[in-house]
Amino acid sequence: MKIDKDFISKILFLICIVVSLIPNYELTFSVWFLTFLVTINKNYSITIFKYVATFSAILIIAFFSSLFYQPKLFLFIRDFTYMIKPIIGLLLGYQIFKNDKTLRLNYFIYVGLIIAIIHIGTIFIAFLQVKSLNLNLLREKGGYFSDYEIYVIILLIFHKELNITISKKRINYILIVVVLSSMLYAARTNMIQFVILFLAMKGYFKLTRKALTVLFSLFSLTIISYSAIVYYNPERAGKGLDAFLYKIKIAPQEAFKTKINKNDWKDFNDNYRSFENIITVQQVSKEGPFAILFGEGLGSRLNLGRKVFTNDGEFVQFIPYVHNGFMTVFLKSGIFGLVFLILFLVLLFKQTKTNDPKLLYINYLLIGTSVFLIVSNWVFLGLYLKLDNKAIIIGFLIALKETIIKQSNSNLIEK
Repeated sequence: MKIDKDFISKILFLICIVVSLIPNYELTFSVWFLTFLVTINKNYSITIFKYVATFSAILIIAFFSSLFYQPKLFLFIRDFTYMIKPIIGLLLGYQIFKNDKTLRLNYFIYVGLIIAIIHIGTIFIAFLQVKSLNLNLLREKGGYFSDYEIYVIILLIFHKELNITISKKRINYILIVVVLSSMLYAARTNMIQFVILFLAMKGYFKLTRKALTVLFSLFSLTIISYSAIVYYNPERAGKGLDAFLYKIKIAPQEAFKTKINKNDWKDFNDNYRSFENIITVQQVSKEGPFAILFGEGLGSRLNLGRKVFTNDGEFVQFIPYVHNGFMTVFLKSGIFGLVFLILFLVLLFKQTKTNDPKLLYINYLLIGTSVFLIVSNWVFLGLYLKLDNKAIIIGFLIALKETIIKQSNSNLIEK
């Protein structure tokens, strides 16, 4: 019996996306790594090499720096798996779909539908268990975000521009399910992600008068809306919408506050991300110029100075990484590592010009992703987050883009 390689690749892609939503990094890494080995290609483009090279440089710098700190073997290996994750993710998305000539965007959308249905079902079961609309309890059971579903929503909205061959009726049904699932996450970052990707798909990140007008209007609307939320003054322990509005209210200071009262539990909990950033800068700076330039290497940990309760259900004082992706890279590989992380964002933003309509919108999606990754790195570790699958999505989009270019060139030769 002949084995359909495209079918196997699609199943592997589905497994890699679903497993990344499970809060078990060891399982995710194992599945991703095995899939990476199974789908290795003979040839890779210069484009994917450039993207992978930036994260490889960060890893190499961290490895070099760790030689001077002699970390424990377990901590070293654990950090290695964390730091190599974006590399594996980029290559996974690229490898799985590089030679697939079938309708990949359609499949990408159906995978989003599957995880949306799973999420809605999980939330419903969680509601029956806790018998409460408490936002924090439901998110704890059902998950805190889903970047993948936001990409699916964007693809569905711009289905005509991308020539997606799913019927209009079915698109509407899928859109309803995925939007409902995304709303149930009540994730601020997903809201920001949607706005950024939508603006990117409209071409508003190109410096034109219309783009500047739209961006200024959106900024003004955001200020007005935020002022209204502050005036409403939602309660910290509120339920449902109140809890969500409170998270929006504290968002501007949560990751940027420079002074925190550690003895005030409300101030400490509400601004914990800022606390991590402050401690990271202080700890690395105390180590001297070498650490500032090259970091403290693989196996390094941040000393919080007190024990905190994590999402994994543990009290810890030493943590291997922080919420902020920039600060995590600074801790592991210093300023030089940060340079390569920023270089990756720049490369992702600077897509080549094209007259192909479909290719243009793939470029827009990659540009929007680079802009969103600035936010994602600041509050959610970017591609280094254990539950993140954007690296696979980026690899997928790069493979799709190269296939479109290849097909376009073949058509020109035939003519």
